[in-house]
Amino acid sequence: MPDLLLELFSEEIPARMQRKAAGDFKKLITDGLVDAGLTYEAATSYWTPRRLALDIRGLTVRSKDIREEIKGPSTSAPEQAIAGFLRKAGLNDVSEAHVHSDPKKGDFYVAHLVKTGRTAEEIVAELVPATIRNFPWPKSMRWGKASAKSGALRWVRPLQSILCTFGPETEETKVIEFEVDGIHSGNVTFGHRFLSDGQPIKVRRFDDYVEKLEKAFVVLDAERRKEIIATDARNLAFASGLDLVEDAGLLEEVSGLVEWPVVLMGEFEEEFLAIPPEVIQLTIRVNQKCFVTRKQGEETALSNKFILVSNIVARDGGKEIAFGNGKVVRARLSDALYFWHTDQANMPDMDKLQASAAKFALDLAKPLDQRMARLDSLNVTFHAKLGTQGARVARIESLAAAIAPLVGADVALTKRAAVLAKADLQTEVVGEFPELQGAMGHKYALLQGENPSVAQALEDHYKPQGPSDRVPRDPVSVAVALADKIDTLTGFWAIDEKPTGSKDPYALRRAALGVIRLILDNDVRVALKSLIQNAESGLASVDGLASRDVSTDLLSFFHERFKVYLKDEGARHDAIDAVLSADADNLLLVARRLEALIVFINTEDGKNLLAGTKRAANILAAEEKKGAVADVAIDASLFTQDEEKALHQAVKAASVEAEAAIKREDFAAAMTAMALLRAPVDAFFEGVLVNDDNEKVRANRLALLKAIRDVTSQVADFSKIAG
Repeated sequence: MPDLLLELFSEEIPARMQRKAAGDFKKLITDGLVDAGLTYEAATSYWTPRRLALDIRGLTVRSKDIREEIKGPSTSAPEQAIAGFLRKAGLNDVSEAHVHSDPKKGDFYVAHLVKTGRTAEEIVAELVPATIRNFPWPKSMRWGKASAKSGALRWVRPLQSILCTFGPETEETKVIEFEVDGIHSGNVTFGHRFLSDGQPIKVRRFDDYVEKLEKAFVVLDAERRKEIIATDARNLAFASGLDLVEDAGLLEEVSGLVEWPVVLMGEFEEEFLAIPPEVIQLTIRVNQKCFVTRKQGEETALSNKFILVSNIVARDGGKEIAFGNGKVVRARLSDALYFWHTDQANMPDMDKLQASAAKFALDLAKPLDQRMARLDSLNVTFHAKLGTQGARVARIESLAAAIAPLVGADVALTKRAAVLAKADLQTEVVGEFPELQGAMGHKYALLQGENPSVAQALEDHYKPQGPSDRVPRDPVSVAVALADKIDTLTGFWAIDEKPTGSKDPYALRRAALGVIRLILDNDVRVALKSLIQNAESGLASVDGLASRDVSTDLLSFFHERFKVYLKDEGARHDAIDAVLSADADNLLLVARRLEALIVFINTEDGKNLLAGTKRAANILAAEEKKGAVADVAIDASLFTQDEEKALHQAVKAASVEAEAAIKREDFAAAMTAMALLRAPVDAFFEGVLVNDDNEKVRANRLALLKAIRDVTSQVADFSKIAG
């Protein structure tokens, strides 16, 4: 079967758009082919800064004929009904329809239609222009004289040519002809903008397309460009006694900026190494798309050499390119050095900071304290409905102080960390590089002599920011991180700005997951609902914010995120439902209970007890529907069989042992206590008839079943477990 090669060649496509655009191109074309009745064996997309390409192998040459029957009205139906049927079926006269008979309904008309299949060339010639015209670019433009006309083609950058060849692997291919806004499909592409001769390159199929592009200094495969860049960068660094600082995001971006990657090394003055490594790396990354290096064996400090990726092969080996990049890097690092020094100096408006300093017990001799005082004195808004950053810091301080004893943190250190947590928002470095908030607070706190736990909390209170992010361990960091996230969630719940569907502009789902991970990873025993209520009381001072109880609804949201987290960790959904009651707010204990339950129900005792408790619950439910009532208390004098007596004793013993185990949070022991019920329950159902003729005996036996349900429910709701 033949192969299809497509290429859309244009001016520079922004690097951040390329991978998604190539995926969209592949999906739109392959979905369109399948919808039109064609099949294919494989499809692979490619991209460079100037082209999107698609290689489709084993495409069928024609879609199948489609046979369809349209049932019409009775042969005796009114003319109006028959006319409507003919219009729907596309028939000219009723004589073109067939008559079918039904024993019950009699004779009726049926249209037998055949939709003739189409050639792959026809389908592609229709599909590709439609795809180009409706391509989902985040941003697009019009260009040239045609741009003044209504309906002019829009593309991310001016589209210059379209390549579309089709044919078997061993025979000559042909161009599938179509036109989009004056651009005609063909069998030519173009090489590198500067390194090739600029002449059109005629291609037949994918293999010679790749080969000829390579000769014209274009590496088509983005993954291969990434590998070239990474390998050459590591080797160049190693040759200079350095290690490359890996940066997957930058590697992805740079591979989208070049068609023929050439790796070079630049340098800057060593005096700039006084700037924190994070600032140097971010400055060079953001402004010049370059990689940084460090001496071999060094873990944090950087070297004054950086790696850049050029798109041309220079006659001088790249010396001028490296020098030019170095000049720009020096200028940017000069700015960063200025910011670094400015942040450690006194602020010019110290006289305006006294009130804020007194409010938060700040020491205005310290630079970071000055920045916190300024954040408060300027009344910087956190959210229009939730007040200022200063007011929020005060709430976080109060909540963190309440959490501190629960996580084993020093209260005074926790309050200090909470007060300084947002101070670096007023620093010059964070103003230039918002990505460094927290990290710069940590560095500036150490410079002014703060306790290491306080300094660490300034960075860690934002964490974890996702499922793979590091979870803070220091108790001070844990307290402030919990306070920050719970205040955020409670505040946005109070103003009814909850996540809806896929929309979550304030990353509240991420904040809830952060609270869950902080609790579980640090064995934190806290009552979430009381912390939410504490946060609610802090919001009472916000102007215009009506008092409303959000704790129950927000706890339900935590439960939703908790379920997602546990399922992602591999827990059974029915087991989660069995241990997570609507009012459960100690998530650590729920998780511990779940672990023990999953182990238990996978044992032989667990499986059999589960079957027994379900049987007991079903009998109780059936009898309750009939109006039967189990005795509140079990009367041992009504027992007539040994199995009843044995079960009664086992239930009493299991209840005592399970209750004691749960109090000491030993859920494995509680499950072991449950296991003692397995044999007596089995024996009871084998030897005892619950629905005895004697009403008192029957009610007493139902009470015994209720006791089984009650004692097992101390550990979990077994009725919710499948199996």
